[in-house]
Order: sequence, then C-alpha cells, then structure tokens
Amino acid sequence: MNSKITPALQVRGLAKHFGGVRALDGVDFEVFAGQCVALIGPNGAGKSTCFACLAGQQVPTAGEVLWHGQSLLGKPPAERQRLGVARTFQVAQTFEALTVLQNIQLVLRDGPPLGWWDRLDQRQPERAWQLAVQAGLEAHVHATVAELPYGAKKRLELAMALAGLPQSVAVDGAPSAPSLLLLDEPAAGLALAERVDMMTLVRQVAGQGVTVLYTEHNMDAVFGVADRVLVLMQGHRVADGLPEAVAQDPQVRERYLGNDFDMKGLLDAQR
Repeated sequence: MNSKITPALQVRGLAKHFGGVRALDGVDFEVFAGQCVALIGPNGAGKSTCFACLAGQQVPTAGEVLWHGQSLLGKPPAERQRLGVARTFQVAQTFEALTVLQNIQLVLRDGPPLGWWDRLDQRQPERAWQLAVQAGLEAHVHATVAELPYGAKKRLELAMALAGLPQSVAVDGAPSAPSLLLLDEPAAGLALAERVDMMTLVRQVAGQGVTVLYTEHNMDAVFGVADRVLVLMQGHRVADGLPEAVAQDPQVRERYLGNDFDMKGLLDAQR
C-alpha cells in the first residue's frame, strides 16, 4: 500500500469504557478505499463495541473516527449513512411482514420521503430489483421475509445496507461517492455453503469500490476473503497485516487461533 495514499477510514485512540470495564482501550487502525478488511478476536475483544462506535450506536469515551477526513463523532447513524456509511448486525434486521422487494424499497437512498398515501411497490422498483439480484434473491423478491431461510435474510440485510449507499454502487460498479460498509458477523449462523455464498457477495461489493470492514468468528469467512486482518484482544489491537502474516503471528496463534491453525488447509477445504 502506497504510504502517500490517505486512508478512507482512520480510527485514532478509540476508547469505550463501561464503568470500570474498558471494552476499547485506545484502538488505532486505518482502512483504505476499496479494501475488504476483517476485524477478528475472541469474545469480549471489543469488536461489536468498535462497530457500534463507528456506526453511531454508541458514543466513544475517547478517540477520533475520520471518514475521508471528516469526523463522524457526534453524528447520528442517519447522518453517517448520508455520508456513505452503512452497517449490518449480527442478527439480521429485516421487516418480516414485508416482501423482499419491499424491504429494499423501504430503505432506498435518494428517494422522496414516503407519505401515507404512497405505494411502496412503486418506489424505484428497477433499482430494488437490481439489488435483490445482486444479493442472489431474484427467486424470492415477492416472498414475505418471514418465509425466508436465515441465509436469505442475511443476504437481504446486506442488500438493504447497499440500498442506503450511493446509487451507482449497486448498478454499474463505479461509486459516485465514498461508501463504507460495516458488516457485523455477516456469516454468523450460516452453514459452510451459505458462508461461501455470503462472502463471495461481500468480495463482489468490495470489488465495486466499496470499502468493507467486517467482524467474523468463522475463520473460513476471513482467510481467503479479507485483504487485511485486524486482531483485537481485550480492547487492544494486537495484530494488523496480510492474512498470511496474521495467521503466523505467535500471539494470535497462542491466544486465539490456536497453535495448530492451518491456513492452507482451511483454504484447501473451501475449494
């Protein structure tokens, strides 16, 4: 990575304390535009707290979060989304009583505000369809979300997050504005084949120029997918580098991955 290129996302001294518990204790890292970066670590490492601070659900105790040089602190989630920052959650957040297409239409960016007299089905149907197709949901567009298997709900949540980003991200692969997608355990609760499908979709999104930062516990959804891997432990960043280097880091192997962790074997098993 060229050191002269300014990072898209800069996290400096990020701290979040809950009484005497230091969930984050001075975390620093950077993510460059278009990178797909995994944030991993054991339970209690501070990953979800970090995401909540980046997305605006929690207010940091200290530190700074810059998105293309602009501070995100003090901005609510809706304003961060207008700046091109969207997120998903560990458990898929969807509207169960609506159809797949209606879920996407409800959150589309740049459309006029919905009034009680408006028909949701008429809200940018072409773009909503394109997002559903991108997420592999074309066979389910008219199905009620409550009827979907969980893997499809996770893909729908990702499509909904994309719907809040600049329009051309999901249409022609050339973002009209900087976009950051925060994915909190996108492969959680999915079988291996579903995880492969989900992470293939994540890579496609990053390939369109969207900056992606995601947390994950399934190592097959990290190694072979992420461009870079960050490791948190007890609220501190303990490793940051290429997947191959992180997989061989003595501290990471001893305290998290296990000394018998075999990255090559893991990747071979996915093929």
